[in-house]
Amino acid sequence: MLLGSLMADMVWYPVLFDSPINIARGIAFWLTCALAVAVAVCALVLKGEARAKALKCSLFGAVGYACALALMFLIWTFVDDGIALLAFVPLLFLVVAIAGSAVLLAFWHDKTAWIVCGCAVGAALIASLVCIGVLYAKEIANDGYFNSDKTGSAVNQIVLYVSAVLVIALIVALGFLFGRNDRKGFDSKAIAYAAICIAMSFALSYVRIFKLPQGGSVTVASLLPLMVYSYMFGTKKGVFAGLIYGILQAVQDPYIIHPAQFMLDYPIAFSAIGLAGMFAKVKALDRVPQVQFLLGGIVAGVLRYVSHVLSGVFAFSAYAADAGMAVWPYSLAYNSFVFADIAISIIVGVILFSSAAFVKQARKFNTVKEPEA
Repeated sequence: MLLGSLMADMVWYPVLFDSPINIARGIAFWLTCALAVAVAVCALVLKGEARAKALKCSLFGAVGYACALALMFLIWTFVDDGIALLAFVPLLFLVVAIAGSAVLLAFWHDKTAWIVCGCAVGAALIASLVCIGVLYAKEIANDGYFNSDKTGSAVNQIVLYVSAVLVIALIVALGFLFGRNDRKGFDSKAIAYAAICIAMSFALSYVRIFKLPQGGSVTVASLLPLMVYSYMFGTKKGVFAGLIYGILQAVQDPYIIHPAQFMLDYPIAFSAIGLAGMFAKVKALDRVPQVQFLLGGIVAGVLRYVSHVLSGVFAFSAYAADAGMAVWPYSLAYNSFVFADIAISIIVGVILFSSAAFVKQARKFNTVKEPEA
């Protein structure tokens, strides 16, 4: 019953051409799929220097493509949906800073370039987060529908806060446990790559396969850049990048009725994606990087799912009452879209990590240099 209702209300973007923005989404979906297949074929077919050169070109091409998509949809959303100017302006500067950094780094590779790009993107990112925080501090409100004596639904504030604290504590603990041998600190390169991967994920999140009626969507591997970043730079940096991405998701597609629900559905849920690289340094799996990525992706997906389920149970019980279901089965079923979303990213990621050249490049960023004797 629930599945049939959700299927009827889902918005299938790849075949939805009822408005200019949905036509653009459909084109972006199929174009992104074609480009992803082309990159995967190059990674599998080409050998040696040719493959390394192709992957390098693909990286800068992907950044440019992601920035173009982000810029187009961000402006379109601002014009059509009226996204607040306070959020739009800093996000616009962030996309421009990332695009400019990609162009600069394509021709200028020394330390100064990384510092300049890292500072520019970092400043734009901080400005975006501050402005978004101010915006949602003003707009978060409860309209009364979610607390109803008639249906018995209620927003359980205490349990929401406790759930948020416990899940973030678990994610942070795992991040530090599996990232204890990572390189220390955020250098300019780690910051620049974080911004690039966040922007790529943000852009790909607009390329939706379908969207569910009460929030949540399945996209074309939008989480993959964040997952690869975690593998490249470690879980501590990955969790931080995922947290920032989650805040940006709240701007793109906000569905907020309570501060703790906001934390569970956005920053906490997506910070879990930063754990995707947790098995990157497990020596027993060194010869099978695909398995390292697969296992990390599964853990990341499960924790994101748990975060959304807790939010659904303790904040959105009104929807379960409307559907005539108990709240736990409703939330477990509704949020199962997470597994489809993460599965797409894992499949594409496993293909990427089947390339020895790609794995070599990914591993060099988080290698701790041994001290000289």
